Amino acid sequence: MTDTTWLWIGFNAFVLAMLALDLGVFHRKTHVVSVKESLAWTGVWVTLALAFNAGLWYFAGQQKALEFFTGYLIEKSLSVDNVFVFALLFSYFAVPAQYQHKVLFWGILGALIMRAIMIFAGAALINQFTWIIYIFGAFLILTGIKMVVKRDEEIHPERNPIVHWFKRLMPVTNDYRGDKFIVWENGRRIATPLLLVLVCVEVSDLIFAVDSIPAIFAVTTDPFIVYTSNVFAILGLRSLYFALAGVMDKFHYLKVGLGVVLSFVGVKMLLAHTAWKISTLLSLGVVVLILAVSVVVSLLRPKRKVAVGVLPGKNDAPSEKSTSIHTVPKPDGVMPPATADKVPALTNTP
Repeated sequence: MTDTTWLWIGFNAFVLAMLALDLGVFHRKTHVVSVKESLAWTGVWVTLALAFNAGLWYFAGQQKALEFFTGYLIEKSLSVDNVFVFALLFSYFAVPAQYQHKVLFWGILGALIMRAIMIFAGAALINQFTWIIYIFGAFLILTGIKMVVKRDEEIHPERNPIVHWFKRLMPVTNDYRGDKFIVWENGRRIATPLLLVLVCVEVSDLIFAVDSIPAIFAVTTDPFIVYTSNVFAILGLRSLYFALAGVMDKFHYLKVGLGVVLSFVGVKMLLAHTAWKISTLLSLGVVVLILAVSVVVSLLRPKRKVAVGVLPGKNDAPSEKSTSIHTVPKPDGVMPPATADKVPALTNTP
């Protein structure tokens, strides 16, 4: 076998070992993931990614290391958008906090498989048809513009056709059955709402991957660099969710920044074979600057709050209860004792 083959085998063996250690040792027992624990795991995954980057620098050279780090930063920043969707799904389906880690574990394992398939397909297409990179670039520019223009667009899980398709395909229980995805009742298999949430998580990641994978091909067409940067970004997504879900609403301009990043990466792809080709180092600096500005502006200009039940422009005193505009509910997963295992009816609401 070639050295490249051993690299692929070794890296995937490392990933499987880390996942087994995560689920089989540290999260063997179902429990609520605390912010402290999630921050610790976030630090672990970031440290491993940086260590891998240092290894690339030593064995493969500066250019490969820069490509990996730029790709990792782009994928990591774009994966933050997944946090909004995870928070919304967990809140809507009232997923108990102690089961959320298991859903994300299996969801991200499925995401790794799907992304590997998409990366190899994308690399094969680019090698066979060089012009397809221009299609990717135009697609990213349009996606970035849409993300900026429709940054406050609401997501309605109850209107998702995947939910209705799944319920027609397989019966679903009305309540959770511990951390089980499937149970047996009256001699037949029945899905629990936890499996339905898992399917929604997988579909949402597939949609995000359609944007993020072409973005990293603007940085490098090396399948190993594309794959490893994606894997490290996705592996740290679970801990990132538990660390940031409660405060994501404070960074309301981050989605604008992500849209600008996607558009910039699209422009980079369009200029890839011209005299105005943008270097990897310059791309890294621009991405860091855009993300930093979006975070700083979010903190300097907090989201406006409107009083519940008070019409804009009136001089009535605001009520004590207020909510920010388009606030994603916090996924605390805690429900009153009488309804802790109940999920909302999945009906189409106008």
